[in-house]
Amino acid sequence: VYRALDRMLPHKAAVEQHLRARLGELFQLEYDLLLYDVTSTYFEGLAAGNPQAQRGYSRDHRPDCKQVTIALVVTRDGIPLSYEVFDGNRVDVTTVEEIVTTMERRFGAAERVWVMDRGMVSEKNIAWLRTGGRRYLIGASKADLRRLEARIVDESDWTRIREDVEVKLVPGEDGAETFVLCRSEARKEKDRAIVTRFTARLDQRLERLRRRLERARKPVDRAAVERQIGRMLEANSRAAGKYAIEIEEAADRASGLRLCVRENESWTASSAALEGCYLLRTNVTEWNESELWRTYIQLTQAEAAFRVHKSDLVIRPIWHHHEARVQAHIFVCFLAYVLWKTLEQWTRRAGLGDT
Repeated sequence: VYRALDRMLPHKAAVEQHLRARLGELFQLEYDLLLYDVTSTYFEGLAAGNPQAQRGYSRDHRPDCKQVTIALVVTRDGIPLSYEVFDGNRVDVTTVEEIVTTMERRFGAAERVWVMDRGMVSEKNIAWLRTGGRRYLIGASKADLRRLEARIVDESDWTRIREDVEVKLVPGEDGAETFVLCRSEARKEKDRAIVTRFTARLDQRLERLRRRLERARKPVDRAAVERQIGRMLEANSRAAGKYAIEIEEAADRASGLRLCVRENESWTASSAALEGCYLLRTNVTEWNESELWRTYIQLTQAEAAFRVHKSDLVIRPIWHHHEARVQAHIFVCFLAYVLWKTLEQWTRRAGLGDT
């Protein structure tokens, strides 16, 4: 079986070319909109013979394991067109130029809209996409969202496009982009629960530190306490802005220090205003707010592809040691997913559902 994998891999480009033609015939695929996302899959073992196996941000919650990063491109119906395997420590935002250029080489540089999540956003990438006349719809950063807080709290101009979703268009300052403010009731509950959880954990740790400084029987190193607070805030980043934390000199204590914690009311108000909100940015001009939001939500097709790869098609963990066989293992899983989506399309068109 391993030797068969070795013989498969050199045919990857030819197989992808064949699939593009065959799937296009079967399902009349259109390439005017492509969805792009990135995930990772981890190794069991040291993977010492594979230079691509590196430790990086693990979507599998296995930071103890080496991994590779996989970039996948699918159509608006979730039909997979191509994938690339990157080093495990490759940052998402650095893959955009390579993937877009590769896809344009295969499918042409026609009027196409690229849909990506906010992990792909950088001003360099936006500038590069614009320079090539490319169109995009991308999740914007939290910093961009905070800058539009005044537009969020302004209740005018919101359009309800679904029972639990409202959107608002905000022209960009340079006129080249439009921002799409989105507000979701379901996401609001989720954001609130996340902040509540992080706040409770931070409160607990700050209280333990306060008691330790109060009960200490000898002087406590101020720098060590400051580092401890820094680690607390880093580990509870979603609640880090809630408090203004100061360490004061306390001559009446053996520790010599007192922890003073005050609530940052402006942060609390801002956090409440931003609950359930997220932001998109685009240079597509002919779509309305509903079309933009519904198109972005199609990114769930790429996310669903990764879920199927990891659960039903067992892309993880990887047990191979050699780079070529790792690549071939991922290739087999990609081909299996192509079959999965082909069967899904056939059964759907036959009126049998798609389960």
